[in-house]
Amino acid sequence: MPSIRDVAKQARVSTATASRALRGLPSVTAETRARVERVAAELDYVIPFNASSLASGRTNSIGIVVPFVSRWFFGTVIAGAETVLREAGLDLVVYGVPDAPSRARFFARMPVRRRVDAVLVLCLPLNHWEADALRALRVPVVIVGSTAEGISSVRIDDFAAAKQAVQHLIELGHRRIGLLGEADPPPHGFITPGLRRDGYLRALAEAGLGPEPELEAAGGFTAEAGEAAMERLLARESSPTAVFAMSDEMAFGALKALRRARVGVPAEMSIVGFDDHELAATLDLSTVAQPVFTQGERAAELLLDQLRREAPPTDVVLPTELVRRGTTGPAVAH
Repeated sequence: MPSIRDVAKQARVSTATASRALRGLPSVTAETRARVERVAAELDYVIPFNASSLASGRTNSIGIVVPFVSRWFFGTVIAGAETVLREAGLDLVVYGVPDAPSRARFFARMPVRRRVDAVLVLCLPLNHWEADALRALRVPVVIVGSTAEGISSVRIDDFAAAKQAVQHLIELGHRRIGLLGEADPPPHGFITPGLRRDGYLRALAEAGLGPEPELEAAGGFTAEAGEAAMERLLARESSPTAVFAMSDEMAFGALKALRRARVGVPAEMSIVGFDDHELAATLDLSTVAQPVFTQGERAAELLLDQLRREAPPTDVVLPTELVRRGTTGPAVAH
């Protein structure tokens, strides 16, 4: 592992000057700073995150890599993890990668190196290069909502949960069942939309119902996009009698569109969502409840286990539950 002395020697400056240059402190010329930063990059040197890491090798910090910090699902997972890690005396350092360029920069530069004791990755399907980069850190890594060979994970069975939601609609007599899903390809290569769509299609197939592409619309996993997607379904020549929304937030938007179009729920249209968002009960939304907060807690516990002892990779699959509320009812003829 290169040290600050190695950087200083190759850059032909004192150790103190090299340290000031890398920390962005004054009293260093632009030319010297650039030379020191170039040498540090060539040697793959990262300045320690805090003083304690110099003495103990530990930073007492956990890095969390997340695509969307502000969205409810990700914020709730982080809150669950933070509860466990705070009890253990550890801090969280959040790294947002909202788009492809920021994600590429993160894995190329790996800013978590020597800054955290472990890494939690939320819902990012890792390619081989990204997974190798994380393994090379030689710290515990856990993924939530996805899997990678040799890395522990916490997730739900999205396929089975989506299938159960659609079967609920089929049991109520619905035969034209719409889907509010995601664009193809999904952002970040997320696997969740594909798994939930496969569950939707499997339920239809087992009921002898063929897929109808005109009943599918991309809702972008947000209320605003879900509203627009529901409007597109209502504009079709033959609209569905029920809709499965891959997220509750899309379902919220769909309910708004139905209310504006004066379509009765569930008298004329049934809606089932996915997540059991904190507002789902308030809106009486039928949904598939997944343990979002618990996924964060369990992922943090896995990280702590690996920090305390050598532990083999573990894949934890948490249960889901269909919650029947007031937005689903028996099918009626158009």
